[in-house]
Amino acid sequence: MKKIKKALTLASAALMVCSALTACSSVTANAVTNNSIAGNTAPQNLPLEAADTENPTAAGKVSAPAASEKGSAPSAYAASPGIMKNAGISYLGPAGTYTEEAAKDFFAAGDFRPKETVQDAIRDVKDGASDYAVIPQENTLGGAVTNYVDALIAEEEIYVVGEVILPISQTLMALPGTTLEDIETVCSHAQGLKQSETWRAEHLPKAVPEEMSSTAAAASYVAESGDKSIAAIAAPGAAKLYGLEVLAENVQITDANRTRFYVLSASRLPEAGRAKTHAVFTASCEANRLDDIIIAIHDAGLELVTVHDRPEGSRLGSYNYIIEAENGSGISAKVIDRLSEIPELCCLGSFNVLEVK
Repeated sequence: MKKIKKALTLASAALMVCSALTACSSVTANAVTNNSIAGNTAPQNLPLEAADTENPTAAGKVSAPAASEKGSAPSAYAASPGIMKNAGISYLGPAGTYTEEAAKDFFAAGDFRPKETVQDAIRDVKDGASDYAVIPQENTLGGAVTNYVDALIAEEEIYVVGEVILPISQTLMALPGTTLEDIETVCSHAQGLKQSETWRAEHLPKAVPEEMSSTAAAASYVAESGDKSIAAIAAPGAAKLYGLEVLAENVQITDANRTRFYVLSASRLPEAGRAKTHAVFTASCEANRLDDIIIAIHDAGLELVTVHDRPEGSRLGSYNYIIEAENGSGISAKVIDRLSEIPELCCLGSFNVLEVK
C-alpha cells in the first residue's frame, strides 16, 4: 500500500508538471510515429527488477571537466562499447554554440559538423551522412526546448545513446569599443534571451530582443554587422571566435543554469558492456493515462528524471510525452522489454549521463 501511495504521489506530481508545460506550449507536434504508439490498453502489473545483475560495475552520472579545461584528455565515453571512434557528429551550429561544446565533451575527438538547424543534424544521421547528432532538450531556466523535443518525437528509428549535462554561462558581447549605452538590440537564441531576461530588464531595459537560430549565430551576426548598437548573448568562447568584446559575464538568472543534451544515433547501444543508468521513452496517450504509465515505470524500479509533453495534434487532451527515467544500479534489457509491452510506451534507448562540471 505504501508503494502504491508513493507511486500515485509521483504520478500526481508529474501530471502537475505536464499541465504547466502544456499551458506554455505553442508548437504543435508532428503526427505520432512508430516512436510514439497510440493506444488505450492499461498496463499490466510488472514485477520487474531494474538492476542489471550481469553488469556489477553499474554507475550513475559520470563527471568530467569542461572541454575548455580538459585539453586533449579522452572523454569518459570515447572507449564505451557501441560509441564509434573518430565518428562524424552533426550539431546545431555555427561554431561556438553550447551544443558544439557538449558534443566535444562527449566525444573528445571526431569530425564535428555544424548545421543550421537541429532538424538538419538529425537528418544527417537518418541519411547516413553522420554517425551521431547532438541536440539540446531542456534548460534549468528556459525549460524544454519545445521545437527540439518535437523534432525527436517526430522521428522514426532515431535513438538516444548518451546525454550531456552542461553548465551554461551566458555572456553579453559586442563589437570592440561598444558600451552598454550604445546597445539598442540584443540577439540570441530563444533560450539565451529567456535565461537573461532579468539581467536585461535591469541593465538594458530599452534594448529590443531579437531571436536567432543559435547563440553562436547571434555572435556571428553581430561581428558581421559592424553595428555597435547590436549585442549578442552567447557562450564565452564565441567572443574570441568572432572577435567580439565581452561587456558582461554570467547574465543568466542563476549560476545553477544547466542544459541537457541528447546524443542521437540510428542504432541503439549494444546490451553488452557497462550498465546503462538512464532510459528515454516516448508515450502517446490522453492525459488521464499518464498516471498509469508512471506507476508502471516506478514499479519497474525506475525514478523519473523528466517529463515533457507536446500536443499530439489531432484532438484536445491527447499528448506526446518524452519520459526520462533512471536507476543508478543499471537498467536491464529485461526491464526495457517489459515496459515496452505497454502499448503507449516505446523506448528510445538506454544510456549513461556525462555531467560536465
